[in-house]
Parts: sequence; C-alpha cells; structure tokens
Amino acid sequence: MESWSVEQVCNWLKQRNLGELVPKFREEEVSGAALLALNDRMVQQLVKKIGHQAVLMDLIKKYQQQKSGLESLACCCETASQNFPEVVSGKKPKSFFARHKTLQWTSSYVLPDFPYNVKCILTEKKSPDHSMRIRIIEFLQADMTKYLEGSLYPNSQQYNIVVNALLQAYPFLDEDGNGFLLWKRALKDRFKYVRRPIEDDEQVLRNKCKFGHRRGQSRKPSFAENKLDDVQGQVEEELAHLKGSAMHIHIKWLNQEYMKTQRNWEEVDNRMNVTIEIRRKMISNKAPLKDILRLFPFLRCPYQLFREFQLLTHMDIYKKTVEILEIYSENILSLYVVKNNPINIMLQENLKQHTEEDVLKYMKMTAACLLLPEVFGDDSSLFAAVNEEVKAVTPVMEVKNPFNMNQCEFALYIEREELAQLDDCTMALAALVAAFHVFDIPCPKRIHRTLNFLESLVFEVRNPASLP
Repeated sequence: MESWSVEQVCNWLKQRNLGELVPKFREEEVSGAALLALNDRMVQQLVKKIGHQAVLMDLIKKYQQQKSGLESLACCCETASQNFPEVVSGKKPKSFFARHKTLQWTSSYVLPDFPYNVKCILTEKKSPDHSMRIRIIEFLQADMTKYLEGSLYPNSQQYNIVVNALLQAYPFLDEDGNGFLLWKRALKDRFKYVRRPIEDDEQVLRNKCKFGHRRGQSRKPSFAENKLDDVQGQVEEELAHLKGSAMHIHIKWLNQEYMKTQRNWEEVDNRMNVTIEIRRKMISNKAPLKDILRLFPFLRCPYQLFREFQLLTHMDIYKKTVEILEIYSENILSLYVVKNNPINIMLQENLKQHTEEDVLKYMKMTAACLLLPEVFGDDSSLFAAVNEEVKAVTPVMEVKNPFNMNQCEFALYIEREELAQLDDCTMALAALVAAFHVFDIPCPKRIHRTLNFLESLVFEVRNPASLP
C-alpha cells in the first residue's frame, strides 16, 4: 500500500464502498504513503461524514496491524528455522509455512521470474506486442495457480493484487490510465481458457453445476451474454482504431483534465463537441456505461450532462425544470392523493420552522418534485430514493434529508452507482430526465407516466400531458 499511486488509492476506496471520498482524495493527492500517515485530525478534514471517518480509520488500523503481524511472523519463522533445523524438515512445519505464504499472498505478492525475452522487453520499457502480452499473462496465471495450491478460481481481490504488483513494477504498462482494467480482464480470460477443457477437477465441476452446466455438457452462452461480448468487442476494436488518432488525443486530454482541480472549461466544451460523434456511436451501439464514462468522465459533471442534452435536443433542461416546478408545485401539493404522504407530512412540519420566502419556495419545489410519482400512481422507488438505499438500475435520484437546509444531499445514480452529486432537487430532477436521453436508456413502464409528463413540458409539445 505504501507505494500506491493516488488512482490506486481511489480504486481501493471504491472496492470498500467509500466511493464518495474519491473526489476529495484526488483533489488532495492522497497516495498510499499519505493514506497510512493520516491522523485523526487529517481524516476529519478530508471526510465529512462521521461514519466514513470511522470506517476509514478502522481500515488503516487493520492494515497496519496486519503488516506488523506479518513482520513479527517472518521473524518467528527465521528464529524457528535456526533453533530447530530438524523440525523444519517434518510435515507440520510445512503446513505452517504454507499458511505463512498464504498470508504473504494476500498482502505483498511478488511477481514471478519472467523468461529472458520478456525481461528484455520490460527492462527496455518497450510496450509489449500481442504475443509478448500473452507470455506475460501465461506466467502470471501459472504463478497465481501455484500460490492458490492448484485452484483455478482466484477471487477479485487476488486479481487486483497481482495486476497492481505488475503495474507498480512496470508503470509504462498502465496505458493511458486504462492498463489496470485491460490486464485484469486478460488475466481473468486466461483462467477461463485454462478451466474450459477441464472436466474432472472437483472445484471446476462444482462451479459449472452452480452456474448451469451439466456433467459432460458445455453450457451454451445465452443471447444476452453473446450480445454483451459482441458489444465489448466492438468497443475494444473502436478504441484500437482510435489509438494515435486526433480523436484519441482529444479523449486523452479530457481524461487528464478531469483529474485536475482547476479545469479549462472552455477547452473542455470544445473537445466534448469534437468527440460527440464517437460518443453517440458508442451509446447507440449499447456500449457499457462504465466504458463510456471511462473515456468521457466529464459526463459525470451536471453542467456537461445538461450541455450534452442541449446538443441533442436544443433544449435547456435545467431552465425548463425550474419553470415546471415553479408553475406546478402549488397544484401538486394541493392534490388530495398526496395529502397523507410521508413526504408531504415532513414538508408541513418543516414549513412551520421557517419564515423566509425563498426557503419556503425551495422546500415546496423539493416536495413537489419527490411527490410526482405518487400523483401519477407510478413506482416512486424508480424515481427517487429518499433516505434509503438505491435499488433500481435505471437513473434514480438519491435524496437525503430533503428539508434540512444544512444537511440535505442530492445525487444521481445509474446502475446503482453514483454518477454525480447535485446542488438541489431541481438540478437532480433535470439530471434524471437528461440521463435517460443522453445515455439512451429505455424508460421503465412503472415510471412512464411521470417522465412523459415532464418530457411533454420540457419539449413543449402542442398538447402536453397534464396532472390527473
């Protein structure tokens, strides 16, 4: 961990459900060494939520304890081998050292001794060709299998450890910041390839049965799996085709600029304009969202999401959303169907505590936004998760403490992952509508009437939908 880069620390945070901390850690350039040097005061400055502070400090403490435990264990092993040489050759010490090796495997993996021709390429810091990549992956797979005592099923953490070790030893293999995912995928594919012809291994048979295989039969991939493989193949081909081109230079610049705290927004706008064609092609070909956001991370910024919507529709989605809520909020709150709704009750209680006109207006617009699905009889869980976990994979607003002016939080989630943090409920609603169009996501039937009402007003159709 001491040698981790800032990006590796960010990946580590995401794996431990602390993704909300990533922007701040990037801004403050917290590397692995800096992470382990954090004290209580620094953590309080970095992390706003007490729960996250406690989790982060606990993880750092556990890592330090594990590290000191391994060092003391290594010392004990060395002493034992000096004092009891006749015991070391017996059976029991063998299992003891095997356990010690397993502990080392989970904390400080050591790369295997690569063949001479591979060493030459790596020493000269040359980008390996296809055949050389295969050689590297083959040796990593064989070495992992040895550490796993013959098992062909590494877990995700073990894949991460091996790929991190490779990229730390040879940073030039991390191609434009995308190397981790590419090497990890290649390593997983190699294990799949090795497992495929094996029929008599107990663990392989157990996993084949678990995932739908039958003894002596190979499971045919489903249509969805084939389609996903085709799409991912097209994405990889498209990226390979772009390599070195002007378009690739624009994408690389956008990724580098996104990591900065002070951004050149005018140039970001220009380069997003230039790259819109390739972006729309990927989206229309149903490329995975994570691949789109990996290449175009500025789509996580509300301003760029709204701008993309305007490029596609010539409509200012944020301005239209503000107008809609200003016009309809009083009507929505006066409907009988929402009278006893918990959100409306919460609103009425909070209205009594404030007298400022702007605050009252803000609260009413927030409540009207969150009550829209109730008005149309739609499924509110597909629209907004208020003080609860997001469960839908389609675009959903996450709202915490909606009527507390000091603690309210708004975010947009897609595929159960946070896309962007937003200033208020109006901006969150605008981002929700924009996301369906920008990422070409079909609207779920159970929320169709609510979104149809909003879109008819945004696009100013001749006969817009009306409140029931």
